[in-house]
Amino acid sequence: MLGRPNTGKSSLINALLKTRAAIVSPKPQTTRNAVRCIYNDNNSQIIFVDTPGLYIPAHKKDRLGHFLADAALSALKDDEIDAAVWLIEAGFNKITPEDLEAAKALNAANKPVILAINKVDKVNNKFPAETAKIFENLLTRGAAMKIALSAKFDFNINKLIESLKAMLPEGEPWYDPDILMDTTERFMAAEIIRGKILNLLRDEVPHCTAVEIEEYKSPDEFPVHDNNFNKLRERLYIRAALVVETDGQKAILIGAGGKMIKRIGQSARAELEEITGFKVYLELWVKVAAKWRQSDLILKRLGYA
Repeated sequence: MLGRPNTGKSSLINALLKTRAAIVSPKPQTTRNAVRCIYNDNNSQIIFVDTPGLYIPAHKKDRLGHFLADAALSALKDDEIDAAVWLIEAGFNKITPEDLEAAKALNAANKPVILAINKVDKVNNKFPAETAKIFENLLTRGAAMKIALSAKFDFNINKLIESLKAMLPEGEPWYDPDILMDTTERFMAAEIIRGKILNLLRDEVPHCTAVEIEEYKSPDEFPVHDNNFNKLRERLYIRAALVVETDGQKAILIGAGGKMIKRIGQSARAELEEITGFKVYLELWVKVAAKWRQSDLILKRLGYA
C-alpha cells in the first residue's frame, strides 16, 4: 500500500483488520516502517504491507527521511507482492514529486494497481472522477480497478477486499489466523508509546522523538526466588527510552513536574495491558541524542536502517 503522508494508509489498515493494528495521527511520518498486516476471513488471507507516507526529503542530511522514502518504495520491489494499492486523497488533484515517484515505482513493479481514493466522505461519497483520471494517467498500464472509499466511515472497505481477492493467487495461508502483524513484541510496544507521543504533543517534538525499548520481560522471565522481583513477577516489564535531539525537547516531553511523561506512560500502559493481557510495569525516561535523525549509527540501532 503506497501513498503520500496523511492519505490514510494506517487508518485503512485498521479498517480492513477491524482493529487498531497501526498507529494513526494527523502528523506526517506517523508510520516509519513497512509492516506486514494480516487480514483473515473464512476463505482467504491477505497480507497488506503498510508503508511510510511517501515524501521526498529536502536535504541529503535527512537520513531518517531517506530511510522512510526507501522503505515505502522498496516494498514494491518484493517478489512476493502480487498487487498494489495506491491510496489517493479525494479532492487533492495536484501532482506532487512524491506522486511521480510513486507512479514510477508502481510502473516498474509491473503489478496490478488498485487506485483507491480515500476520504470520499469529504465529497459526499461521490466518485471523484477527476482525481481518478489525473492519477490513472500516471500509470502506464492504467489502473486494474478504481475504488472510492472512506476508511473513517468503513465505506467500500469490503469492495476493496473482494477486488483484491480476484487479483491474488490461490495458496496456503502464510500466517496463523490469530496473527495480525508480522512484528516483534518490542516493536509493537515502541509503536504504541510513540503513538501516544504523537497524539499528546504538538508541533515538531513528535517528529524528533524515537522510542527505544531497552528491556522487555514477560512475567515468567523473572527469577523465581529473588524477592527483589516479587512486585514485577506478575507483570510485563518494559523499560523504554524516548530519544530526542535537544534539551528543550526533553523538557517538553517530561513536562512540568513530570506530568507529560506520566500521561504518556499511563495511556501507553493501558493499551499495552489491553493488547497483551498482562498487567504492565512501564518505565519511561528521556535521553538526548543530538541530530539522531542524521546519524546512520543511531538510526540503525533504532531499527531505521
